[in-house]
Amino acid sequence: MQLEPPAPLVAIACGGTGGHLFPGLAVAEELKARRCDITLLVSPKEVDRQAARSAVGMEVVPLPVVALSRGRLVRFIHGFWNSYRAAYRLFAKRPPQAVLAMGGFTAAPPILAGKKFGTATFLHESNFIPGRANRWLAHWVNQAFVGFPETEGFLLNPKVITTGTPVRSQFQPRDPGACRVALGLNPERPVLLVMGGSQGASGINDLVRSTLPIFAEQAPELQFIHLTGPNDFDKVQSAYFTQKRDALVHPFLTEMELALGAATVAISRAGASSLAEIAAIRVPAILIPFPAAVDNHQFFNARAFDRSGAARLVEQHEGTPERLANTVVTLAQDASAREAMQTALDRWHAPEAAQKIADEMLKTIRHRQPVNVIQTASGNRKQTRLPSDGLAQMTEMVPRRKTRGAVFGLGI
Repeated sequence: MQLEPPAPLVAIACGGTGGHLFPGLAVAEELKARRCDITLLVSPKEVDRQAARSAVGMEVVPLPVVALSRGRLVRFIHGFWNSYRAAYRLFAKRPPQAVLAMGGFTAAPPILAGKKFGTATFLHESNFIPGRANRWLAHWVNQAFVGFPETEGFLLNPKVITTGTPVRSQFQPRDPGACRVALGLNPERPVLLVMGGSQGASGINDLVRSTLPIFAEQAPELQFIHLTGPNDFDKVQSAYFTQKRDALVHPFLTEMELALGAATVAISRAGASSLAEIAAIRVPAILIPFPAAVDNHQFFNARAFDRSGAARLVEQHEGTPERLANTVVTLAQDASAREAMQTALDRWHAPEAAQKIADEMLKTIRHRQPVNVIQTASGNRKQTRLPSDGLAQMTEMVPRRKTRGAVFGLGI
């Protein structure tokens, strides 16, 4: 009787923010459905721990955080080495057939460790402007996937494919009334969803708090779902209580598909993962990019959606309570405007993104030799070092100065 070959092991480095984690989970779900064993490499952050609870049947391994910032080069080198060593030791126990990096410097050490074992390596870049880690990693990996077609030209890799940004299977159009009932809201009244990404957004929180009195006058029927992040929960909840508004206020919500499904209009940051989920459920949105995002990448994400008619772009320095209230109320009361935005959002929805990524990864795995376990002549696994130019090139990317409005190294 012929035994079935063992299931391939795929490691997905996706920790640090929801923007990395949630698309990684979407790909993990697809690969799991195709009989792959999955190891999720995440950060020790609380957002990772909460979100990873949905990773049923997958191994979840936290790695030391790697952060690249001005004036902290020694700390970066120390964190990078610790993360690389942890990934290497993990892979030495069972080398993966593939490693997928979803962005951020925490994803770089597993890619380099995987290459030591002959593992196929991949990356996915969700944002219009690639992050520094992915720009550097692009020439190391076998293949790169991107969310925006225009992003292909920023990555130095001959095998770049536009797949869109993966979203988890539960993100699909839903009945708004049913979602509102599930969340304890009135199914007949419109809902404004306010969200600032997995960590929240103080700028958006403060702006919406200032706008509540105007909403009370112009849209008294409006209900609210407000996801504050961990730091602003108390003051935001107090503001709704003072204004006597019907609102669900939470630091973080795991059932984001219900919140988006319930929304008539959303106010959101412009991280690529949030935009992909907005597009999947077809929610008309007002996008307020995080102004301090690296390379101003959220602005370029939002601009792409705004230019296509899929969203409204409001930069944070231009966001006044009067302008925000006018935009929200106009959309909430104009069904034809919302329908036009929903039609435009269809362009950005990539329901097959996870499948395309899984297809390419498994095709590459099938055509490669088995991965190596590095051993010495005595049979002991050999300690290894980073690729000779790897860490040196990474440290060259430490930002020396910050130019307002410029895109680092891309000439935009």
